Amino acid sequence: MTSLGSSDVLPAAARLRKIRQALQRTPGVSVGAMARQLRVSEMTIRRDLEKLQQVADVRRTHGGAVLAERTVFEFSYLERQRARQTEKKAIAQAARQMIGEGQRIILDTGTTTLHLARLLKDVRNLTVITPSLAVASELQYAPEVSVVLLGGVIHRGSPDLTGPLTEHCLEVFSADWAFQGAEAIGPDGSVYNTDLQLAQVDRKMREKAERTCLLADSEKFGRTALIRGGTLKDFDILITDKNAPRALSALARKMSCRVMTV
Repeated sequence: MTSLGSSDVLPAAARLRKIRQALQRTPGVSVGAMARQLRVSEMTIRRDLEKLQQVADVRRTHGGAVLAERTVFEFSYLERQRARQTEKKAIAQAARQMIGEGQRIILDTGTTTLHLARLLKDVRNLTVITPSLAVASELQYAPEVSVVLLGGVIHRGSPDLTGPLTEHCLEVFSADWAFQGAEAIGPDGSVYNTDLQLAQVDRKMREKAERTCLLADSEKFGRTALIRGGTLKDFDILITDKNAPRALSALARKMSCRVMTV
């Protein structure tokens, strides 16, 4: 190992950050490998891993560490949030224009609807109904927004509530709008989800809203996923970005779904 002067050694906070970044890229790290990469002693790395374990970021293993399950979940969700942010933010901005004072809206658990939630904090006398812990957290301190968090079972892999209890809770509500995302939209206009329970909750949301809006960036088109949860006929409006294929936009119009491109 190359000898370093004291001024060349990374501060502890920087080392911890680099160890966490390494754990995001790989299933686990070894003490020896991190010591060589950061050019410090193995004892220093062991102390760093102990610190990370104390705040529940990592779990120590023989000779190294792996991410704790909670942190794996957090990184997975953050990764989905960060993907195609420019397109998602533009889609959310367009959806925001449809929402007026005094309305009741349903927001599903998608990351694009989370972007929309961030734009709603100044809407007066707004009621937001959602099974998303992330959406509820985003809006909990908005003074003019009433947030109704639906009950249910926490969905593994994302901060969402789902299941029969969530569907039952939706029964008592009616809304002006339901805003939903999709995992994929097939060439025939089918709208897909990766989870059966989430797809069932989405169907119930659409039943309880006067109008429905699908928020989907162009990457979702021309693909399929595990569960066919509906079709474009189930939505009044589709908001997408300018890279959406023309053929699918034409199909949406044939299925009585108005297309807005941003």
